[in-house]
Amino acid sequence: MTTRAGFIALIGEPNAGKSTLTNAMVGAKVSIVTHKVQTTRARIRGVAMEGDAQLVFVDTPGLFKPRRRLDRAMVAAAWGGAADADIIVLMVEAHRGVTEGVERILDGLGEIGTGRKVALAINKIDRVKPEVLLALSADLNERYDFVHTFMISAEKGRGVKDLRHWLAKELPESPWLYPEDQIADLPMRMIAAEMTREKLTLRMHQELPYQLTVETESWEERKDGSARVEQVIYVARDGHKGIILGHRGETIKAISKSAREELSTFLGRKVHLFLQIKVRSNWLEEKERYSEMGLDFKDGA
Repeated sequence: MTTRAGFIALIGEPNAGKSTLTNAMVGAKVSIVTHKVQTTRARIRGVAMEGDAQLVFVDTPGLFKPRRRLDRAMVAAAWGGAADADIIVLMVEAHRGVTEGVERILDGLGEIGTGRKVALAINKIDRVKPEVLLALSADLNERYDFVHTFMISAEKGRGVKDLRHWLAKELPESPWLYPEDQIADLPMRMIAAEMTREKLTLRMHQELPYQLTVETESWEERKDGSARVEQVIYVARDGHKGIILGHRGETIKAISKSAREELSTFLGRKVHLFLQIKVRSNWLEEKERYSEMGLDFKDGA
């Protein structure tokens, strides 16, 4: 039997649907999905099987104009994920078209895309009329020589199967890179932290989601088959701590309950989740925080 395997980098602007597509391809939730932009921080690898091929998806942070150290580290991680991949898929939102951000990514592909297959996936196709889609596809293919163009709705699953079939066929012949039943190469501690951070991001507003991070401090396997998980939420200011706690601790309780239920479902067993909030005014400048997020501190310089 000839097997195929390789890395596929999904790149695009923040909120282009990369995390949603990763989760749709893998068939499980391995990547944080919210309506807020710039939520994916680490290059999350989701593993999907398609026939005799193993597809390893690198869901990169969104490519945007960086302002802070964390932003710069995230953008470097995104381009690093693309540079390491066998196939790159550029995702563009149908209703937004060729934005300034998309133009910057196309410029970057001039160098990164050399020597590897680059496909185009126009996402959220249900938001525009067919003639708009065709015009956008023609425009993008004029700007860059894509090997194939796909029209998809990652959220509704339209076109996802065709894209997965094509990717499986185009990957190089190789032994599988991960065990067949493994869906992500992130440690469970990091997946658990991402789940809690997603709940915080959905609940919080304005700038706060980008000024906090979550780390799994301890993971204890218990005799009854359950797991005791302790996590720390790092925030930059005292005022942020109060926002997360909420009136009489109601907000943190709701976040904890939601994260615990999702983690229990994901693991298929009971989880006891304990959250603690710590104020660290300079966490955005601490090397250890970047390591926990799977980012390179030096890339933010």
